[in-house]
Amino acid sequence: MSVQLRKPTSRVCERCRRLESWDENQDCWQLAAAEDVGDPHCIHEWDINGTFYPFE
Repeated sequence: MSVQLRKPTSRVCERCRRLESWDENQDCWQLAAAEDVGDPHCIHEWDINGTFYPFE
């Protein structure tokens, strides 16, 4: 049995609600939609925290 590493595929800023998803082709985070920009001056605090368990 091999261990599988899970990666987050989306994230939301807890301050301004900016929504991003992981783009496999560009290997970076991208806006999920044009209306999900959030505050351009926000120091983003992403919802990925200690409750995310990366191993299956």
